[in-house]
This record gives sequence, C-alpha cells and structure tokens, in this order.
Amino acid sequence: MGEEVDQQEFSRADRTRHREKVRRNLDVFARMLREAAFDTDDPMTGLEMELNLIDDAGDPALKNAEVLEAIADPDFQTELGQFNIEINVAPAKLREGGLSEFEQSLRRSLNDAEEKGSQVGAHQVMIGILPTLAEGHMTVSSLSSNPRYKLLSEQILAARGEDITISISGRERLTTTADSIVPEAACTSTQFHVQTSPDQFAAHWNAAQAIAGVQLAVSANSPYLLGKELWRETRIPLFEQATDTRSEELKAQGVRPRVWFGERWITSVFDLFEENVRYFPALLPVTDDEDPLEVLESGGTPALHELKLHNGTIYRWNRPVYDISQGMPHLRVENRLLAAGPTVADTIANAALWFGLVRYLVESERPLWSQMSFSAAEENFHVAAQMGVDAQVYWPGLGQVRATELVLRRLLPMAHAGLESWGVPSEERDRYLGIIEQRCQSEASGAGWFVDRVHERGGVDRYDALRATLLDYRDRMHSNEPVHTWD
Repeated sequence: MGEEVDQQEFSRADRTRHREKVRRNLDVFARMLREAAFDTDDPMTGLEMELNLIDDAGDPALKNAEVLEAIADPDFQTELGQFNIEINVAPAKLREGGLSEFEQSLRRSLNDAEEKGSQVGAHQVMIGILPTLAEGHMTVSSLSSNPRYKLLSEQILAARGEDITISISGRERLTTTADSIVPEAACTSTQFHVQTSPDQFAAHWNAAQAIAGVQLAVSANSPYLLGKELWRETRIPLFEQATDTRSEELKAQGVRPRVWFGERWITSVFDLFEENVRYFPALLPVTDDEDPLEVLESGGTPALHELKLHNGTIYRWNRPVYDISQGMPHLRVENRLLAAGPTVADTIANAALWFGLVRYLVESERPLWSQMSFSAAEENFHVAAQMGVDAQVYWPGLGQVRATELVLRRLLPMAHAGLESWGVPSEERDRYLGIIEQRCQSEASGAGWFVDRVHERGGVDRYDALRATLLDYRDRMHSNEPVHTWD
C-alpha cells in the first residue's frame, strides 16, 4: 500500500467525502501535468525487495517484528505477513555505476540482516513464494501487527462479501479458501523503479507492458504453493485471486479486477490515474485535511494523499507513482511483476534487462506497442507466468517464438544499447546481461532448478522434499553465484 493508516471503521459519509476528495486530487493532478515543473533533469532508478523468513528447518518463521527489531535498520520494513520483510535500496543513477551499487548495497544489507536475524531464529530467503507454506499458515493470525494490514483485509473481504477462493491449475491443481488476505502475503516481489517526465511516461509504461511476458519468462521463481507444483511464476495467479474484491457475479458482468494488467496502451500518465478513480471504489477511504488546489496556487506541491492511497490499493503489474522529493514532484514507473532471487546477482541482472529494454524501446523511432495488440502483450504475460523458460510468446515480425530464443536473438542487443544510452559502463553491461544470456542459453531459472531438485527427492514426503530443497537453495543463494551455474 505504501501509506500508513490507523485501524478504523468507515461510514457512508466517509466514502462520499473521500470520493469527492479523490476527484479533486485528480483535477489538480491534471493541472499539474499541464503547468507544474516535474523533477526530470537527471532521472533516478530504484529497487525494493520483499523477502521471506524461515527457521532452521526450512519452515516459515513468523518473526518479522523480532527480526526488524534485531536489524534496527530503517531501510528494512514490515510486510503483509509475519514471515515477510522488505528492504528499500537507496536510489541510484545508472551512469554512475548504479547497477553495481545496487548489488553491493543489497549484499551488504542482507548479509548484516541475516547475521542479526539468525540470532532470533529467522533466516532470509529470496524466492517468490515460500515453498514450505502450509494451510496452517493461511490464517489471519499470520498477518503482521501493523493495523493497516488487518484493515485492508477486512475491507477486501467486506467488498467481496464472501471468503477468498484460490484455484490454480498447473502441473498439479490447488483449490482452497481463505477468510483473510493472508494468501497475498505469500507473494513476495522485487520492484524496479524508473523516474520519467510526464511527456515520456506513457512510452515508459507501454514499453514495460510490452516486455512483461518476456521479462517474466526468463526470471520465473515461484513454482510451489501449499505443497503443489503449479505455474513457474505462481505469484501471478495467486496475487490476482488473493486480492480480488469481485464476486462471481461481478466477474461475469465484466467488472475490472484490482490486480490488473490493464486493457489498453496509454497516451498519458493521467489515463492510469483516471482509470483508478473511474473504475475502482476506495478500499481505504481515509481523507486528509490538505486542500490540493490551495497548496498548488500558493506555490507549493500538493501531496495528493487520497490519490496516492487509492493508487496503492490498485495492483497494476506496472504501477504509476506520483511522489515528492525535496519539494519537487516526480513520476515513476514501478515494475512489480518479478519475484526476488535466486541470488542478488540474478536480481540485478533482471534489473539490467528491464532498464535497458525499456530505455531502448522508449527511444525507438517506431514504438513497439504500435506493432502489437495490447491483448497479445497480456497473453504473453500469462503464458510466461505459467510456462517460464518454456513459454512461446508473440513478437512483431516473428510471430510465435520461444522466449529464450527471442531474448538471445533480438532483445539482448536492444538491452545493451539501452544501457549504453543510460551511460552504464561496458563492464557492467557485459556482466549483468551476460548472466541473462547464460540463463537463456542453458534455459535455467530459479523455478526450474527448484522443481528438478524436488523431483529428485520424489521418494520422500513432499514437504520434507520442499524443506530440504529450500535449505539447499538458501545455501546457494548466499554464494551469489547466478542460478545458471547451479548444478
């Protein structure tokens, strides 16, 4: 969500007042896009990572409060489940060695946090879904103590009017229900941020949407949920279902889901915020005292609290972000569709591919999104989530092509050129994109490695196999040797 809220109840009047305020925020935002100066001179990039916590046996450790107290570092934050934490990495400029700085900073922080967390019996794991989660963990008691999480859970369940149903068919089938949004806590991700100007925002978002399928195919790392082998990136259907406020009847009516790929290419960042306001009722109708128009006309920068809070409860895979830094407003695209890991090196390689491809496509004379339908991009996304490196995706001029082959033949040169435009040093480009190249050549992934090792332990209980494999995975994760080098 990104915003702190207190536990409370909301009246009908609260919701009416909030809707009016959100619409006033939107009007002011539109005026700012026309008139205000946004911070765009030297764009920053950023990275956040959500982590899982396990005990010495490989089972979930519901100890995030104790771990955060032990770490005592403001860069680490609570997350939805007691078995999650998040780290926010300081923004960086790619031309100043930002990719290497991300890797070094992450490794320093995570190693320090691991040492301190282990003293309270908890260890960090970078993986999209903790494979050893069991039905017993899917209860409201597993939510973190922060009141915003309980409030959000209550509001989603109230909007839905019934328990949440999770039904995923992959290599095996899972059907279960939950009386809270705890299944959402099973989904941990890495988020990449890129700052952009209002004029260039649409191109950045469209580019991110167009490559989402390929990005997911070569980075999948969430093959198990509640003991079942499902999709290679099971986070995608799980997250879509775990925060779905729609009843079956509303789905049949075509009401849009809150976890949303979108439905069209855009021409402005305003399109996305306007869709948020037009299509989605507020989950957390908290209203601030700020008069955004008064602030703007007095020469200030309005915080637009309600617009931001509402945006934080609509879970686009590429989310628009409005924020303020040192009194200046800025815009970012937040890429939210990848799992963390398997190693820090793999994660930064994924970042290099994304930053490079987006930059190249934004600067291309003929936009990629003018050559493919939005529905093709969405289909690529879900096929890639299901199949991982085995996915066949659509690409203009090629038709259906294996995702790994597409990356090797077409996209890696584009990513190199894009990173060069960012000013990324050649040794960094070669290191991180070389990891992607080797991963594609060997058709390796975190998901594939994990599944293969569990299958090798096929003669034992499934959860025993998952625990043993997860502990092996954790040891290799700490080596920082990319997953394509794992045997």
